[in-house]
Amino acid sequence: MVEALRSSTWLYRGVFVGLAVLLLFIKLLPLGSVAGDWPGPDILLCLIFAWVTRRPDFLPVFLIGIVVLMEDLILLRPPGLWAALVILASEFLRARVALTRELQFLTEWLLIAGLMLALMIANRLAFAIAFVPQPSLGFGLLQTLWTILCYPLVVAVSRFAFDLRKPATGEVDAYGRRL
Repeated sequence: MVEALRSSTWLYRGVFVGLAVLLLFIKLLPLGSVAGDWPGPDILLCLIFAWVTRRPDFLPVFLIGIVVLMEDLILLRPPGLWAALVILASEFLRARVALTRELQFLTEWLLIAGLMLALMIANRLAFAIAFVPQPSLGFGLLQTLWTILCYPLVVAVSRFAFDLRKPATGEVDAYGRRL
């Protein structure tokens, strides 16, 4: 019984890494990337927030850091900046897992939306402080808006395809710790 629970944790971690690699591969494909196109959503960010909100034990901080840092390096973004911001945001959510367990989905969605906007602002602020050229504000806002709108879809896919749900009140893990 305990081995099955431990292996399911590693199975979910493997699924997360596989999905991250798939999403990165799709981002790298030259699919209709014309100047002036609308930016796509950051599905990986939605996936991280949805999984950390539902089952924080499935995504340890080092796994999130490694995946997002690899994405930074492959997409030629400033290495570590976005990874650090995503880690801070995911740890903010992880620290409030007892609160988010009791929230209705609309309230959770608003919390995640505020967190995504804060990430975009912090990223732009770091770029401005370092005098690094950055995309226009409209581009960043549009990408953040698309990401916020895709969050419910990612939550639904995580729930129905991977059976990832919030633990019930009083539910315990294999070691008898409350989830």
